[in-house]
Amino acid sequence: MTKILALHGINHNMFGKRDPVQYGSFTLQDIYKSIEDLGQELGVEVENFQTNDEGAICLKIHQAFLDGVDAIMINAGAWTHYSYGLRDALAIFTGPIVEVHMSNVHAREEFRHHSVISAIVRGQIVGFGIDSYTLALRACVGMLARDK
Repeated sequence: MTKILALHGINHNMFGKRDPVQYGSFTLQDIYKSIEDLGQELGVEVENFQTNDEGAICLKIHQAFLDGVDAIMINAGAWTHYSYGLRDALAIFTGPIVEVHMSNVHAREEFRHHSVISAIVRGQIVGFGIDSYTLALRACVGMLARDK
């Protein structure tokens, strides 16, 4: 079965409590359920992983590469804007990667306009709230089908 790893970065465990103007009232559990349900509908397995530890997310990416995970969708949170370690870990992965953001990072503070990972991902989905995740999952499934 096709396996897609959904990575959720720093502070995402606080969705539903943190800055509802930008992120809405959805919790991380709501996001998990949304993409797991869609994964079942699309016939793919989705594994969710959230951490506030940059090293742990890099190790999870390494393991995804070693395990032959088919695609990664990632909302790295603030790490998006400065973590070259995360960028280098993602560069090891050979399958499609989709960058995800619930808010429109390009309409926010200047520092959020730059992504150190954007050059190595297949695409970005930004600004659609919780739907950003389902759009990213659909994009991963579509890319995998076309790449066969």
